[in-house]
Amino acid sequence: MTNQRLMVAPHISPLLPSAPDRPDRSSIDEAKKVLRARAIAARAGHDPQACGTALATHVLRDMPPPEGVIVSGFWPLGDEIDVRPLLLALRERGHEVVLPITPRRGNPLTFGLWSPGDVLIPERFGTMRPVGPERVPDFLLVPLLAFDRAGGRLGYGAGFYDRTLSGMSRRFALGCAFASQMVDEVPVGPYDIRLDAVATEHGVMRCGA
Repeated sequence: MTNQRLMVAPHISPLLPSAPDRPDRSSIDEAKKVLRARAIAARAGHDPQACGTALATHVLRDMPPPEGVIVSGFWPLGDEIDVRPLLLALRERGHEVVLPITPRRGNPLTFGLWSPGDVLIPERFGTMRPVGPERVPDFLLVPLLAFDRAGGRLGYGAGFYDRTLSGMSRRFALGCAFASQMVDEVPVGPYDIRLDAVATEHGVMRCGA
């Protein structure tokens, strides 16, 4: 299922704290801050829609969501990879698709039903809120800034997805990104939740320690 080209795609190396087997919280936060800036630069110059179309092809062939499950997607921000081609294909396959609703800081995400053509409401952070009724997804497409082979994920710092995933007993988390956002190791703290797999324009990689 894994496309080996993903494993050799150009990627960036994080500046991890040189010390200690267990760096303290401030060291982890500083390493994440440095890596975020480098990861944002690494994804510049890609074609989000073309890469998103390639990502959709790989997911549908190698790791399609099980029949009947509810899938959560996300509306791309800025130059994030565009997962909308995958969302449209999943709708055509009969899946209910939901989009996240951004809560107050410190709370998990909720998800509202989305259909093609629906009007979306602008939210904080540039996100777009669906207008459909709430649903709980089983299979989540997760945005990110950087990822590693073990499923480590670097987000934007608010912790919304970590809180959401930690509260779900049954779910599958598939990170979606450009292959260039892969790093040797993501700085991970005690509350960071690992991904089950990652999809890029080069293929799908199941994660593991």
